[in-house]
Amino acid sequence: MKTPEEAAKRIFGARAPRYTTSAAHTDPQVLARVVELSRPKRHWTALDIGTGPGHTAFAVAPHVSHVIAVDLTREMLAEAERLQCERSIANVHFGAADVHALPFPDETFDLITCRRAAHHFSDIIRALREMKRALRVGGRLVIDDRSVPEDDFVDACMNELDRYHDESHVRQYRASEWRQMLERLGFSTERVEPYIRHRPLSSLTEGVSWENVQSIHEVLQRLSDGHRQALSLRDVNGEPYINHWYVIISAIAPNASPELAGAKDGT
Repeated sequence: MKTPEEAAKRIFGARAPRYTTSAAHTDPQVLARVVELSRPKRHWTALDIGTGPGHTAFAVAPHVSHVIAVDLTREMLAEAERLQCERSIANVHFGAADVHALPFPDETFDLITCRRAAHHFSDIIRALREMKRALRVGGRLVIDDRSVPEDDFVDACMNELDRYHDESHVRQYRASEWRQMLERLGFSTERVEPYIRHRPLSSLTEGVSWENVQSIHEVLQRLSDGHRQALSLRDVNGEPYINHWYVIISAIAPNASPELAGAKDGT
């Protein structure tokens, strides 16, 4: 069985050009909020994880000294480098890397951003440990990702739909889960901001295999009226729309904790 990381390389290699212009990934309001919560300083070095076509890295770049932006997928990095040339942005450097084993020394970065990628990570705790390791003491972590509300039905349904949409999907986490994971690793959570976008169903079906599109429609066809209401599934100008839940988190990295030290030693 392929790992989520192997699946992501295949899926996003094929879909890379779409993410260059995706309304959800280029959303200026969300990008501005990520930058605002980052509180960047001109002398900082930043790392953007799961950069895709580089939208977050480019948003942060004017506010810091340097951004390193990494992704698993070579095709995504090629899109990012093309956009960088078009925009003449000099202080961003791209490279391939896996969040579970970041190729950087301890305490390298003042800021780490990670946008719309964490729900693909096969081991979210290991990934967060790596982010913490790479952050300087007092460094800031800002994550923006797909999420689910504190509702068991919506949680299960949206995660099922996203697995059909993207076979590298692992889990969309609740805001409460994010807070618990970060606090377990010793981060000081500053902000946890859930938000919702009402999006066309085509955002789940475009570029997806016929079999998986059929599965998405089957899930929605068997919903009760109450469940349709919970998902805000309704027609807008003749096209079905559904809620998508997201969360933005900002947190501060403390000194390395005993728990983290034990994890690094494999205990």
